[in-house]
Amino acid sequence: MKNKFKTLLAVLCLVAMVASLAGCGSKGAAPSASASAAGSDSASGLKICIITSSGIDDGSFNQNCYEGIQAFLADHADCTVNDVKESDYNELIPTVERLVGDYDVFVLPGFNFSGIGDIATNNPDKKFIVVDSTITDSEGNALTLDNVYTMTFSEQQGGFFAGIAAALTTTTGKVAVVNGMAYPSNVNYQYGFMSGVNYANANYGTSAQCIELPSYAGTDVMGNAVGGNYIGDFTDEATGKVVAESLIDQGCDILFIAAGNAGNGCFTAIKEATGVYAIGCDVDQFDDGVNGSSNIILTSTLKVMDENVCKQLTAIYDGTFQGQDAYLGADTDSSGYVSADGRQQLSEDALAKLAECYDLVKDGTIVPAADATVNEYLPDSFPGLS
Repeated sequence: MKNKFKTLLAVLCLVAMVASLAGCGSKGAAPSASASAAGSDSASGLKICIITSSGIDDGSFNQNCYEGIQAFLADHADCTVNDVKESDYNELIPTVERLVGDYDVFVLPGFNFSGIGDIATNNPDKKFIVVDSTITDSEGNALTLDNVYTMTFSEQQGGFFAGIAAALTTTTGKVAVVNGMAYPSNVNYQYGFMSGVNYANANYGTSAQCIELPSYAGTDVMGNAVGGNYIGDFTDEATGKVVAESLIDQGCDILFIAAGNAGNGCFTAIKEATGVYAIGCDVDQFDDGVNGSSNIILTSTLKVMDENVCKQLTAIYDGTFQGQDAYLGADTDSSGYVSADGRQQLSEDALAKLAECYDLVKDGTIVPAADATVNEYLPDSFPGLS
């Protein structure tokens, strides 16, 4: 499965690297950055840099990766972190190139960092933790390097749990998933969500319908039309609100939001509506759902990035780090959903059925559909769907 991911990824990465190499010659203004230390001015520890396109305070993907760094710093007072925000996607890899001499470790969240292979190869003394993508060189060739740890996740599993929760909770019979951009991780969420809705309809007597807006249909990295509801960006809160409002107007009362910072616009639209819930993504977003005396968050799907980032930083510090391409899911407790009392609003019946489904996903009985780089299943045809 991983080899297939790398092969299909190469086409996009070749294009991305051409743009990135052109950007390396640019000497534009440096991106904004802020530094923090864990209670020490010592320079003896690791100097860590996290680079993001939408900031470390997005309440979701980037923030969870940053929390992993913070957890590491809490136990390693001689280490420091600098967070760099670069909103121009084409400048992300050139930013790594520009800063590579200044830090020991780079934490790079997002598919846009897939083309760092040449930089990592040329800087074997630096360590790179890439979240949500494997890497390639400038020719699009897949690489696995001793100084690079990549983690990709089975987002389709989290999406599946969201789809089950939505189908079991909706009162209008209409639900939807809203994504940022049609990268593999987001298509995983979309197809997983649709798989979950179809599974609930087939096994639990629900009749939920996934609503898609043709004007916001997505095209994946290989040029395939995948439908869904794609904002087209991970930072555009205004468009996020427009997409959510359109879906609510179509009758949707539950929206699964996998859109990074742009998802905040979706949350705003839901808070302004009546009787509509959101399902959070990547982290527990219950606190973001506060709406006066109520809360819009039904539950949240979980992609456990913080613990895995912290684990790899600790390995680097201890000298036990090993570069590899890790694929993480329920079998390593790296995907799931929020079930804790006071952090979700699911019925007891829904919680029981989700627990049942979790065990079936964890043991491989259910394999939700995902992006074509992961598997060839479709939301209406996947192992475990009866």
